[in-house]
Amino acid sequence: MIRAGASLRSAALVAPLFLFLAVFFVWPLWTMISVSVRDGAVASVLPQTAAAIGDWSGESVPDAAIQAALVADLRVAATIDLGPAVRRLNSDVSGFRTLIPKTATAAREAPEGTPVDLPALDRRWADPRFWAAIQSASSAYTDRNLLASVDLTRDEAGAVVSMPAGSSANRLIIGRTFLIAGVITLCCLAIGLPYAMLMAATSGWKRNLLLMAVLLPLWTSLLVRTAAWFILLQDQGLINRTLMALGVTDGPLPLIFNRTGVVIAMTHVLLPFMVLPIYSAVNAIPKTLMPAAASMGANRFAAFRRILLPLAMPGILSGALLVFMVAIGYYITPALVGGANDQMISSIIAFYALQTANWGMAGALGLILLVVTTILYLLYGRLSRSGSPLGA
Repeated sequence: MIRAGASLRSAALVAPLFLFLAVFFVWPLWTMISVSVRDGAVASVLPQTAAAIGDWSGESVPDAAIQAALVADLRVAATIDLGPAVRRLNSDVSGFRTLIPKTATAAREAPEGTPVDLPALDRRWADPRFWAAIQSASSAYTDRNLLASVDLTRDEAGAVVSMPAGSSANRLIIGRTFLIAGVITLCCLAIGLPYAMLMAATSGWKRNLLLMAVLLPLWTSLLVRTAAWFILLQDQGLINRTLMALGVTDGPLPLIFNRTGVVIAMTHVLLPFMVLPIYSAVNAIPKTLMPAAASMGANRFAAFRRILLPLAMPGILSGALLVFMVAIGYYITPALVGGANDQMISSIIAFYALQTANWGMAGALGLILLVVTTILYLLYGRLSRSGSPLGA
């Protein structure tokens, strides 16, 4: 009895944590995954047609039963918003924007029980392509958004093929996102590793001052930091005016609305995520190892390469992982400081979610970020357990 009461108390203590994770972590992720593969726009307004057209061969105009089901659905759908279904069908075959309203009007005006000759009403109903689009969109689930997120689609035979050139640029933007995130990770590593080693080598107020310089940006809003770089990087900003005053350049350097500005601003914003893990690893290394290596004849570079760097590798991997994962999902900094050719995948997700209300595509692109992040976590966990990249 006492044991059962203790178990209940323990469960009550951790219940808020599980509730928080379920509401703010599991539920949003599940919603994103489900919306990326769900496609109920057509099936919800044309249920009888979706059930009847499933066995259609696709080789000729459907029989009278399928046509009657479509007429019945459109007659009932007079009070339902057909907009999402029309947009879904029109994305596959152009012409549904006028065809569906015309057919719905004819279905409502026809007497109850009277068949409507759809090919006679509009010759487009004699084209199997329009019926094939309805059949393809009748399923409640689809891989259409997942394929489109990487510029793929299905042809008339159902095979996965690349989209026509110029119709989508998601693959290009995804590659650009990973490239920018990789460059920023390398820049943060080039600055963060020496800085972390300097922090570990000092003590007292000097170390506190260096640590404060790293932590201070984290106490400032991301939008404020990005806006500050927006001002500093302008043609008449402090950086360009200083360079021209010193005679380094004759005119202002193009530092904003391009890739350079994005890298500079995001490196500054994400640098603490690189410095702190490396500092934690380097600070735990015994201070006697480097003098011991020097006493055995190793120069400074050899001691750094064979002793300090392998022991600091867990911190380097942690910092690189944090910086890269945060960088691939950044939105504000590239949107304010970058140009049209520097927008990352987060900007495309915002476009689909806010401007076109295409939640399926937004969820599919978000799923790509989720998969990449999960793979990175699993890879780092495997490398950490194996010890191969971390040992001396």
